[in-house]
Amino acid sequence: MAETRIPRHIAIIMDGNGRWAKKRLLPRTAGHKVGLDTFVDTVDSCSDMGIEYLTVYAFSAENWNRDPLEVSALMELMSRGIVKYEPEMVRKNIRLKLLGDLDRFEKKYRDALTSVEERLSNNSGMTLCICLSYGGRQELVNAFNRLASQGKTNITEADIEQNLYSAGVPDPDLVIRTSGEYRISNFLLWQSAYSEYYFTDVYWPDFDKAELLKAIESYSKRERRFGR
Repeated sequence: MAETRIPRHIAIIMDGNGRWAKKRLLPRTAGHKVGLDTFVDTVDSCSDMGIEYLTVYAFSAENWNRDPLEVSALMELMSRGIVKYEPEMVRKNIRLKLLGDLDRFEKKYRDALTSVEERLSNNSGMTLCICLSYGGRQELVNAFNRLASQGKTNITEADIEQNLYSAGVPDPDLVIRTSGEYRISNFLLWQSAYSEYYFTDVYWPDFDKAELLKAIESYSKRERRFGR
């Protein structure tokens, strides 16, 4: 990795848990459980490599339309997983930011997640952004409504950026999507305007450090021109 250009900010669409489980004749929840382990390993790897920001798409605004039992299981898994992982994030000096419409979460899950976020808020290592009940279009609508409520009429790009869920977080350099899908699924629509994309057929539960390094190596070989 000595000659590899490490992205400052990686964003990941963690896709394929359900298909990973189906392929093994397991319930979808089994895929989510293994996917959580992959998430923890990926956070550890990114932190160890010196990546400053990692953003993961954990639960989209559209995911609320899934089977209520699966949604409930996901909420329980995510909240318990983050609370369990907190000591390791403390040890690694990781700061947590939750991005999305958290008001849609049941109070017990929202409180558990935001409490961890608050306790880690003064950490100065890698910033881990978890997108929950998140949608890129919804994020922009929310930003525009906030600006309208402030009486803004001549809106600038800086105004919009300061009112996004991700305010204060730099745009991702590299966006990774697993599972063989080639779409962005309403993820970081504003922020990824000039991001490099990397798509892999690997399902998220199988996305290990070796696969992460493949994505970073691919990014490292690209010339970023930003329209110039």
